[in-house]
Amino acid sequence: MEKKITEQDSLYDNLEQMPVQELLEHINDEDQKVAQAVRLALPIISAAVEQILERMKSGGRLFYIGAGTSGRLGVLDASECPPTFGVDADKVIGLIAGGDTALRKAVEKAEDNREQGWLDLQAQNITPKDCLVGITAGGSTPYVLGACEKASKEQVLTVGITNNPNAELNSLVDFPIVAEVGPEFLTGSTRMKSGSSQKMILNMISTAVMVGLGRVKGNKMVDMQLNNKKLFNRGVMMVMEKGGVSFEEAAELLKTHKNVRKVLEIIASKQG
Repeated sequence: MEKKITEQDSLYDNLEQMPVQELLEHINDEDQKVAQAVRLALPIISAAVEQILERMKSGGRLFYIGAGTSGRLGVLDASECPPTFGVDADKVIGLIAGGDTALRKAVEKAEDNREQGWLDLQAQNITPKDCLVGITAGGSTPYVLGACEKASKEQVLTVGITNNPNAELNSLVDFPIVAEVGPEFLTGSTRMKSGSSQKMILNMISTAVMVGLGRVKGNKMVDMQLNNKKLFNRGVMMVMEKGGVSFEEAAELLKTHKNVRKVLEIIASKQG
């Protein structure tokens, strides 16, 4: 059986004998390969985003599904969308094998169940209007494969993110995104380069989609939730810069309306 790239031996050995500085330098050397691997996948990432955006403009939702590190990264990206872009919590949904318990503690054999992924998606009332991104470094996680295979048959738009060009997942999805980052520094530890590439790709997908949905103005997060002092102050600075008003006026308007976009629209209507 051919060994997956994600399972191939590290290019480095005798790690326990390396001085700390050398160990870190080699990890950093390997990390530098990640961005280039993602760049090579940009055409397929772009094509996937275009189709995701089209469906979401028509009311569809975006689902991420994975196990272990991959699942956690999907849940992380999904959970950041409401505070960053002001979208409803059910617009981008992350699912992980084993449920929320698995975010902190591995759930034994959860990823080996090929039927459970689709059952978890059905519990979210997934429909053909929606999009599913399956995330698995080696591309063979049964939980993800089963979900993507069934979703495709149900006319859900499917995207795969893997780090293995020969992955089974690639043949099951509409858009197979492959970031060939090479063997991990620590053999088989896909939380390292593979995980880094997955996070970069997920950041690209969600950010580009939200820009396309009008959730960004210029380069500012005008729909972000102002749920702490740091974000409120950031909002004040946006209003001051874009609206040309004083700190006091910007702060008062934000306290009243609680949304940067709305405040800027109010200021524009007064100035117009």
